[in-house]
Amino acid sequence: MRMPPIYGLMAEFEDPTALVAAAQRTHREGYRRVDAYSPFPIEELHDALGLPHTRLPLVVLVGGLIGCVGGYALQDWVSAVAYPLNVGGRPLHSWPAFVPVTFECAVLVAALAAVLGMLALNGLPMPHHPVFNVPRFALASRNRFFLCIEAADPRFDSDETRRFLESLGPREVTTVAN
Repeated sequence: MRMPPIYGLMAEFEDPTALVAAAQRTHREGYRRVDAYSPFPIEELHDALGLPHTRLPLVVLVGGLIGCVGGYALQDWVSAVAYPLNVGGRPLHSWPAFVPVTFECAVLVAALAAVLGMLALNGLPMPHHPVFNVPRFALASRNRFFLCIEAADPRFDSDETRRFLESLGPREVTTVAN
């Protein structure tokens, strides 16, 4: 797949309401490779962009189940198969004694799955992103709001997309170099 000569076009907005309205209109117009940047979380923005829900809870659940089953199986194997010790007539498979370690293994593996899954699903580590090529993007962590339509979007046409972004009433529309 050939990389486009530019990453996309970015519009700068002064307030979150304008950004959400622009994101909704962008989604209605059929653009799907779109991202928004804000100095703080905007709850409505996720739905406005039409983004799918994250698969991270499923990754954490699977990690927790693997930790639970693995921790229990390890204890069962150690106490009943590898090193069976009859202590005070206790059964070799004493499940009540296995509960705390099983729980801790489930929590440990779920936490590791959450961290690694978050990194993988976010495409991290990413030392540099093309939006950092825009000098005004430094304001995204202070008081500006940005909407970027990627050149990889099937509907992207440099001139038409620029006109569309300018019709949204941004402060400025910038080309994002690759």
